[in-house]
Amino acid sequence: MADRYLNFTGTAPGRFLTRRLGLPQPSPLRRWSPEHPFLEGELLHLTAGEDSPHKAELSSTLARTPLTPTPNSPDAPDSPDAPDAPDAPDSPGSSHPTAVVLDATGIQDTPDLALVHAALHPVVRSVAENGRVVVLGAPVSPSDHHQAAAQQALEGFVRSLGKELGRGRTASLVRMRSVAAAESTLRFLLSPRSAYVSGQVIEVGEADHAAPCDWDRPLSGRTALVTGAARGIGEAVAEVLARDGAHVVVLDVPSAQADLVRVADRLGGTALPLDITADDAGERMASVLAPGGLDILVHNAGITRDRKLANMPADRWNPVLDVNLTSVLRTTDALLKSGTLNRGGSVVATASIAGIAGNAGQTNYAAGKAGIIGLVRSLAPGALAEYGVTVNAVAPGFIETKMTAAVPLFIREAGRRMNSLAQGGLPVDVAETTAWLSSPASTGVNGQVIRVCGQSLLGS
Repeated sequence: MADRYLNFTGTAPGRFLTRRLGLPQPSPLRRWSPEHPFLEGELLHLTAGEDSPHKAELSSTLARTPLTPTPNSPDAPDSPDAPDAPDAPDSPGSSHPTAVVLDATGIQDTPDLALVHAALHPVVRSVAENGRVVVLGAPVSPSDHHQAAAQQALEGFVRSLGKELGRGRTASLVRMRSVAAAESTLRFLLSPRSAYVSGQVIEVGEADHAAPCDWDRPLSGRTALVTGAARGIGEAVAEVLARDGAHVVVLDVPSAQADLVRVADRLGGTALPLDITADDAGERMASVLAPGGLDILVHNAGITRDRKLANMPADRWNPVLDVNLTSVLRTTDALLKSGTLNRGGSVVATASIAGIAGNAGQTNYAAGKAGIIGLVRSLAPGALAEYGVTVNAVAPGFIETKMTAAVPLFIREAGRRMNSLAQGGLPVDVAETTAWLSSPASTGVNGQVIRVCGQSLLGS
């Protein structure tokens, strides 16, 4: 369903009225398209202090992105302090940089946080519409509480900045040990693919990885299985994985076989009608995927049976937990233990902000989605060590689907506006995040739960 409010605020009368009434003024988001696959413009590379160990390597990495890096300027003027002052025209490097990357990995103590302020304060107003602010931090030290306090402070800073930027701009924090392992993440965050990801903290560890031969098709030669793929978010995930080079096996319940075959045919993939709650579902999946095995497993299948707990019988509770959680555990275990999931592969499960913040009438759904988060955090270290497989989750917020189109008007509008971007996301936003986590260049990202919610005011 079209977002009429978003369209209205794009008109001159809409801008005037919403500004006078103090209403949200969302900007249309710039997403990936074949005609415009990249963000264009200048990338301002800043450093908080002079002690970053990554400065030279980071410069080289940023130079490989489609953006044009601009070095830090020591002569950056302060921007106006008034809340509604116009964008500063004289920021360093560019009047309106498309992206700003601040290297704050050298921050060691709380006085150093003044360097973060000094670097971003003069330029933050000038970031272009639909632009990006990415802050790079270091892992929080368990043995140095001063460093831990300063680096953890960056999280509150970035989450708050994301809620201030407006105009489709986003802010993210990447805690990294190496620039090489973080390149895939930086490319994702500095692209239209991350349009609905903001206010997130992403940990990137050391990892054996190889840059893809083609960054535009990083999944070439890989096989992906997507559950719940006959429609909606699952269909979008399959489409993006196929766009990025993967052969997709799309799975859904036998009753959705016609839609499933349509998706598979369109993407040059394979249809697998199967009830994933069946006791032998994992074994049947493994038999279809032999002999080449599986590189990417995306758990997207999910159902809702909403009702307040006092009015929820067992026949509304049990199916939701069976589909949304138990089947994920059972089939993942089967595919790992059978060796079907190849080394260097990835598991991406779909959680939800309902599993983080809760939602009235969804005790069953929220329990299942919170369980996914527990699964990811517990399984990720062992799966990487034993099987060479990463395990992550995406947690969508309000996504424009047929399901949300059926939500009553005022609840739907609240869901759309209650995030920093003041609009609902699209299935492709979840799909783009899933594709980034599925890339062999993203093996440093493990055990993470990435919210695809426009920085929802709930659970963020």
